[in-house]
Amino acid sequence: MRRFPLHLFFPVLALALSSGCSSTAGPADLVKFQQSAELHELWSVSVGGAKNYVFQPIVVDESVYAAEAGGDVVRIDGGKKKWVTDTKVKLSAGVGCDGEIVAVAGEKGEIIALDAETGSEKWRVNAGVEILAPPAVGGGVVVLRASDHRLLGLETKHGQHRWLYQRNMPPLALRSHSGVLIVENQVALAGFPGGKLVAVSLEHGGNLWELSVSRPRGATELERVSDVAGVPVLGRNEVCAVTYQGRVACFDMGNGNTLWTRDFSSYVGMDRDNRFALLVDERDSVQALDVYSGITAWRQDAMTRRRLTRPRIIDDFVVLGDGEGYVHVLGYEDGVFVARDRADNSAILADPLPLGDGFVVQSIDGDVVAYELRR
Repeated sequence: MRRFPLHLFFPVLALALSSGCSSTAGPADLVKFQQSAELHELWSVSVGGAKNYVFQPIVVDESVYAAEAGGDVVRIDGGKKKWVTDTKVKLSAGVGCDGEIVAVAGEKGEIIALDAETGSEKWRVNAGVEILAPPAVGGGVVVLRASDHRLLGLETKHGQHRWLYQRNMPPLALRSHSGVLIVENQVALAGFPGGKLVAVSLEHGGNLWELSVSRPRGATELERVSDVAGVPVLGRNEVCAVTYQGRVACFDMGNGNTLWTRDFSSYVGMDRDNRFALLVDERDSVQALDVYSGITAWRQDAMTRRRLTRPRIIDDFVVLGDGEGYVHVLGYEDGVFVARDRADNSAILADPLPLGDGFVVQSIDGDVVAYELRR
């Protein structure tokens, strides 16, 4: 029987994911709680809508770089636009930045690099592939993740092709906007369909090591979809990742040994520090696991079907956005609600990012909002 690529099935799969896979019920009502922390909005800047894409901003040295589907790329300093550059193309992903160049991707495979200080264009090339994930910039390389999960390395100086990394893919895979993580300007870490976590050399694109977060299970190809969700996260000498319809696992990066695993299913990824691994499962239950054993420390089930973002640990809080534009703040120790605010009337799908003593979020309609957390 002929097998078709996942992009033909993605609208159905996306609907299943957004509805919790087994329910057509709407999002859970907002629970009432006694606010014990202050979520203070510092500023809000409109940059333009995302349309059918997810635009992940990036924070570098307290500057926020953001992009929108119409082609604008913006640098925001202290709530003011320092520069706005119209790339003259429709964009599908952004933003990557190393403090020197800002990289975004166009709908037709264009890769555009701008000067981070002035916004002037440094170069543009056509990668010849669809890019949905934000480029990663570091070690003299712009790393692109194509929608077919190939990785491409371009020179940051002029955009010349340096390397290509590709591997055999299962018949079905999630259509993901998750990028790659650059470590010490030497290695790109990326998760792949089939539950694989791979380290690729920034110098030559070679496979340095490969770990199995989970293995596909099930009778049908749809049941066997087990893609790594989000970017991997690092500890002192550990790397952790989670898959859809699979597991969460932490590994010793020194020898590749598995430290612990648990059955889990997520499509937004995870965060961790030296105490907890924070995850959101496919039904939008937020869970904190002991980072050294995987044992559950707490669980917050009051936001089912709210289409939560990847959880982020911000100081002594856990921050998430949701599909109705709300920002939720949970207590780090116990997962109870401590603050909430509506950043926008449209969904927040991009990860919240640390910024100063708070964080920043970007909505689908293009509002970039910075918050400060106060006790």
